[in-house]
Amino acid sequence: MIAAKVVGSIVSTRKSENLIGNKFMIVEPVERMKGHTNQFVAIDNIGAGIGEYVLVAQGSAARIGCGLASAPIDAAIVGIIDDPSGLE
Repeated sequence: MIAAKVVGSIVSTRKSENLIGNKFMIVEPVERMKGHTNQFVAIDNIGAGIGEYVLVAQGSAARIGCGLASAPIDAAIVGIIDDPSGLE
């Protein structure tokens, strides 16, 4: 799991049937947790907004964490961070 900041959203009208009704957000890992990527898309079932810091699960944990085990999900927002002051 990583900490990231929500920096945008994406709208996709054509997508896998398993993803219909879900919101997609662009997230950017906090500096200390950046790996090989600066930004990526995560499914958001908890209602995070742009500018908020969130917890993101990746891989199979993302699918399980958002209750969509059979959906093609690689990253999911699973929590909103209350106090991100120590992250950046």
